[in-house]
Amino acid sequence: MSHPPGARHIAVVSLAFTPFESGAETAVREVASRLARQGWRFSVLTLAFDASLPREEEMEGIRVIRIGNGASHRAKARFLLEAAVRLRHLSREDPFIAMWAVMTYMLVPVVLAYFGGVRTPWLLSLQDGDPYETVFRRWWVRPMLPILDYGLRHARVVHAISSALAQWPKRRGREGRVEVIPNAVDEEQWNVRLTEQGAKRLRSQVVSGPEDIVLFNAARLVHQKGHDIVLHALTQLPPRVRYVVAGGGPDRGRLESLAQELGVAERVVFLGQLPRHEVARWRHPSVVDFFVGPSRSEGLGNSFLSAMAAGLPVVATQVGGLRDILIDARRAVEGATGWAVRPEDPEDLARTIRHLIAHPEEVRQVATQAQAWVQRRYRWERIAQEMEERCFLPLVGAAPTAS
Repeated sequence: MSHPPGARHIAVVSLAFTPFESGAETAVREVASRLARQGWRFSVLTLAFDASLPREEEMEGIRVIRIGNGASHRAKARFLLEAAVRLRHLSREDPFIAMWAVMTYMLVPVVLAYFGGVRTPWLLSLQDGDPYETVFRRWWVRPMLPILDYGLRHARVVHAISSALAQWPKRRGREGRVEVIPNAVDEEQWNVRLTEQGAKRLRSQVVSGPEDIVLFNAARLVHQKGHDIVLHALTQLPPRVRYVVAGGGPDRGRLESLAQELGVAERVVFLGQLPRHEVARWRHPSVVDFFVGPSRSEGLGNSFLSAMAAGLPVVATQVGGLRDILIDARRAVEGATGWAVRPEDPEDLARTIRHLIAHPEEVRQVATQAQAWVQRRYRWERIAQEMEERCFLPLVGAAPTAS
């Protein structure tokens, strides 16, 4: 079946994009690059965080258009307006059938473009990692709430990566179905090949002896990730238990000071921001022992899925999207994918870690079944197919969203 020019062209608005990726941006790239082989076209409008990158380029079948300049709050605010203007220009130069807003705030340029004459429907992907209250109740968001609510209510399709995020549209007045399709795990991340010597070299950087236990997390150094809870838990764990974190963020100084204050600084290692392939090497079960993340909020928990896929035992809270992927072994080992701990509870975290150290057979069983479950369910080929069928095909031939 033939389609007129632009019939399968989607204009994507994403604040960040390759090489500045987290879970949401990776999902766009993985899905779009696969569907590009099926005849879809994607033009991604993103902020030019790095002036040295080309203003426009083609990668993996995706047209990337960088606008604005810089990473400041002002630059991000300007992007919302500049993206709306660029959508209008793009609709004339290279017509598209729909707009795709990646995360809540990207509804702003989409809705502004719609009222500026870009009469196409839109898809919203809810990939937000912050809690609902933070996303909608920041003081600087309040002037934009009418636009965000309009965008949520009138989106042709709303997609959420977890059942928790799928509740947001109803809270903002939207009626109708929300498509829940999770992100997947990059198979290159779980198929890491690491020699015995290579694993020993990495591990030797963070341990003082063969009996040490390494708790690992790959997460930004921000309040919502709960790093401070792990530091408090360390005070209740044997001295041989250490905490290693891959990730950067504004809270590093505060966390280092807290570690000093608690007397655990020598047992904590901040690796800083690492390339994805380096994170995958650190996440290997022969390098570290447990993936520990007592998060305060999570949109889905991509890093937890990656840890499970690598065969690393996972200890986490069941907040936000983690409820979809963390089946607590303390209720029943059979079918479990990890161990759930209570939010804001260092004592429960320490108690759980002590239990796992004392029960290695249980740890191996749960880690093995979690690995099999993730590798079966969370593959990008499957997710891309679901996105095409449930999110993109409904946009083909759809009438413009009503005012």
